[in-house]
Amino acid sequence: MDITETDYLVVGAGSSGCVVANRLSEDGRTNVVLLEAGPPDNYLWIHIPIGYAKTMFNPVYNWMFETDPEPEMKGRKVYWPRGKTLGGSSSINGLVYVRGQPQDYDDWQAQGCPGWSWSDVLPYFKKFENNSRGASETHGGSGPVYCSDIANKHELMEAIISGANSLGVPRNADFNNGQQEGVGYYQLFTKRGWRSSTAVAYLKPARSRTNLQVLTHAMATRVLFEGKKAVGVEFEQKGVRRQVRVRKEVILSAGAIQSPQLLECSGVGQADRLQALGIPVVHHLPGVGENLQDHLQFRLLFRCKKPITTNDDLRSPLRTVKMGLQWLLSGGGPLGVGINQGGLFTKVLPGVTDPSNRPDIQFHFATLSADMAGAKPHPFPGFTFSVCQLRPYSRGSVHAIAPDARERPSMKANYLTHPIDRQCAIASVKYARQLSQTQPMANYTQEELKPGIQRASDDDILDFCRESGATIFHPSGTCKMGQDEMAVVDPELKVRGLEGLRVVDCSVMPTLVSGNTNAAAMMMGEKAADLIRQAA
Repeated sequence: MDITETDYLVVGAGSSGCVVANRLSEDGRTNVVLLEAGPPDNYLWIHIPIGYAKTMFNPVYNWMFETDPEPEMKGRKVYWPRGKTLGGSSSINGLVYVRGQPQDYDDWQAQGCPGWSWSDVLPYFKKFENNSRGASETHGGSGPVYCSDIANKHELMEAIISGANSLGVPRNADFNNGQQEGVGYYQLFTKRGWRSSTAVAYLKPARSRTNLQVLTHAMATRVLFEGKKAVGVEFEQKGVRRQVRVRKEVILSAGAIQSPQLLECSGVGQADRLQALGIPVVHHLPGVGENLQDHLQFRLLFRCKKPITTNDDLRSPLRTVKMGLQWLLSGGGPLGVGINQGGLFTKVLPGVTDPSNRPDIQFHFATLSADMAGAKPHPFPGFTFSVCQLRPYSRGSVHAIAPDARERPSMKANYLTHPIDRQCAIASVKYARQLSQTQPMANYTQEELKPGIQRASDDDILDFCRESGATIFHPSGTCKMGQDEMAVVDPELKVRGLEGLRVVDCSVMPTLVSGNTNAAAMMMGEKAADLIRQAA
């Protein structure tokens, strides 16, 4: 067996892992090995924002997971795309920059995570930002990750914004300054029309460092222990079994699905469950794989009265050429924006979903329509309102089903099992319908295609949510941070009861943030790197 030695080993080159690998290796003296199970990110469509559709169902760059049959979703298995390449899901996601709400992080601190309040994490958000608006009290202007405004305003988005204003929702030019409520355009992780993934922003400039070794096609199969101390990782690369031994620490950044699975396959988890699988128990830690949370989206599809949508651009040869020229010349237009241009954060169940009466739902507005996210657009003018509950109450789990980490784990989201989540789902769809009929939106809405106006009662709406609800790609919480008996990592992200092992990815979130998770994952990578260096 080929055995290598290093100071730090990072498992997973995703939204957090690339950040950690870059920061730990930037002194030029600390040796770092980064393992990525997927291939390099050299597929062109990864880097062009609208190429999202080219990776959504591509098994080369996407794990293409599925949940177990969901009891409240008519027994359906729900498709979960996750990135399998350098950059992880930051290389295949919808590029939307949302931090969440300040209270999300204050809640983490209140739940036993000192050092993770809004005031604690804000400097790390600013640190990674190279914001097109420049530096300010709430934004960074010189970080590695480009965060850009959408240059060209869209007629349909302007109508949506005006319609939301008529419902009392204010226009919001910045969802990330601490005041999230409102409607407006998203900022995107793009630089002049190209995707700004963590592989591009953090890994590419670090690849020339002799103290950083990046291994692709390298699937981690177990963490190696001597007693209670992590001393390395075993992995398989192109059919060859290899090991990397560490002088300092192993950092798991494999994501909310595979970090808990790898822990269990290494003997860390609920002892009875591991023994039943024939896995020798290294450390009993019952919270591993529990506390799974995800944003469940409901996609309302509409036929548009005017041929102004991206559907129309893509089915017209002349407009397709125009799109290409627009992107080549300025980085703008549909090719440089991707799928979702705008968003809306508001309350539909004030005082029910959250006592503090903060926004409880989020919209993603797309100027195209398709039967499912990433599928072929419809052959007619169309647009999509996607809405999700920001802080779901339902909890699920992720667990290994075999000692071999290459076997796909059991994933149970338990969507809509909590009555508040069902109540919020119905209210969200009703609000979306109301928005589609405001002025001036009524001038653009020709027909509600899905769910269709015939599905009018609460039972009809809930039935629609159960038969078509889908992930919006934010699984989190399965190695939660805290100090209670179900916490997997402590506030320094060290696995409780073990030495030399940390988890740094969205699995450590005690509760899901109110919005897209990519920004939070990068923030955690920045903060974790500081914690690791301070410990050293």
